[in-house]
Amino acid sequence: MADWATFAGITGVVLVLLLVLSYLTQSAFDDGSKPDTARDSSGSLDPEPSADLDSSTHTEPTDSRSDIGTDDPVATGRDGPLERDANPATPDVEFGERTEATPIDSEHHSRPERGQRADRPTEVDPRSLSTGELLANVALSQGLFALVLLGAVIYTGIPADALGIEFSTGYLEQGLLLGTAFGLVLYVANEIGAAAATRFGFDHDEELRELLAPDSARGWSALLLVVLPIIAVFEELLFRAALIGVIAAGFGVSPWLLAVVSSVAFAVGHGMQGSVGVVVTGLLGFVLAAIFIVTGSFLAVVVAHYLVNALEFVVHEGLGFDWAQTLES
Repeated sequence: MADWATFAGITGVVLVLLLVLSYLTQSAFDDGSKPDTARDSSGSLDPEPSADLDSSTHTEPTDSRSDIGTDDPVATGRDGPLERDANPATPDVEFGERTEATPIDSEHHSRPERGQRADRPTEVDPRSLSTGELLANVALSQGLFALVLLGAVIYTGIPADALGIEFSTGYLEQGLLLGTAFGLVLYVANEIGAAAATRFGFDHDEELRELLAPDSARGWSALLLVVLPIIAVFEELLFRAALIGVIAAGFGVSPWLLAVVSSVAFAVGHGMQGSVGVVVTGLLGFVLAAIFIVTGSFLAVVVAHYLVNALEFVVHEGLGFDWAQTLES
């Protein structure tokens, strides 16, 4: 007999881990684009441009300071020439005076390297990774999550029909046919919706897709034949088969209510795509959920999901076609 509760618990853990991973990835991209660090032409990081002083034009002030204010480089920790008195080992404060800007003991702390933030350790910017490394990271993480769910299906004895899976020629033919038809329609609708939203000034971030776009035939083969199929199988297994099919079959919950819940989670998990991307992805997720409920076919939604993703990459990154510009013209 199927252990529905255990499978539901494992599914919840996988969902939480996926959303946390998505949030951390988005944070890494946001941190890598903060205005307080900038890259020069050589690719090295420079701190705030306003803190850099031109040695050819800058002259030291003639007056001495008795108090350290928040604009003093010693107080802020920014790079720049430090004012010293005749004794370089003596800080520019009177003996016995304590201020919040008193330098930290050099035996336990050191100044951050140029280009690093002093308030936290250096984080890896996903933009610094190669396309191959990003593709491998996505395939590995999504593949591991998919294996966990498949293992949970076997361990808890979830029946295949609760997942929308059958083992017959008719099921295979129907799934491929319906999935292809729905995939093409959803792709066009998805592009038109995103382009229309962009046309009205709403944010649609496509940076992640651009970073994942290969620049070689081998890379495109890996993307289209390995990475995107893994993404489609895992996300449909989690958001449609597990969160809708299994929960509805095991606990008697309305599949349409579950479709709303799973679509919201699906949208949140794609926060990297900006506000428009979240809305469009949420709507796409609900349509995929409706297809799953009506057809009862896991294969149909996997094929449709794969086609939407694959066509986005091929049309935008491979062919360089922009729907937004086409609609404007």
